[in-house]
Amino acid sequence: MAARSDVLTLAVLGLLHDTTMHGYELRKQLSGVLGPFRALSYGTLYPALRRLVDSGWISEATPEPDDGSRAGRRGRIVYQLTAAGKEHFEALVGDAGPATWEDESFGVRFAFFARTAGDVRLRILEGRKSRLEERLDVASRRMTRGRERADQYTLALQQHGLESVQREVRWLAELIDLERQGGAGASAPDPSSGRPAT
Repeated sequence: MAARSDVLTLAVLGLLHDTTMHGYELRKQLSGVLGPFRALSYGTLYPALRRLVDSGWISEATPEPDDGSRAGRRGRIVYQLTAAGKEHFEALVGDAGPATWEDESFGVRFAFFARTAGDVRLRILEGRKSRLEERLDVASRRMTRGRERADQYTLALQQHGLESVQREVRWLAELIDLERQGGAGASAPDPSSGRPAT
């Protein structure tokens, strides 16, 4: 599930799991799931919705206007999850393979952890933590080797990157501990402080 279209598929199916939405609502909700720094254009969203309709995972309808005031105007298309879409969503949230640990998909997967089985959540968290620890090791060695050649700003940027990853590794370690203690009943830690949320 490394491709951006697969991540978008998971996000759309997850958002439509409980309620129908039109394109504007979906785009707004997707910015929350995908993150505020990952802009999603209508030029990306609508072809993705068309692909999901063609796959039979979502359906579209144009609701009738209540008061007739929109006579002659095209109504907004509302999207809803089909039975096949629910099955596909369940298959996607059941995946815990290496692609789910990557930057592109981890945040979206995490957004739907409430609908993900505990053992799958644990495998994803452990995989993500392992992947970041590997990155930390490589980045630390590179930083040590290149310290003499780098200026203070480059070093400061590298240090900031290392600290960000170290913070995420600590957060993941706490989440893993909580999952092992009972999962959903435990409070998830706040990633910025590393402390459990209250």
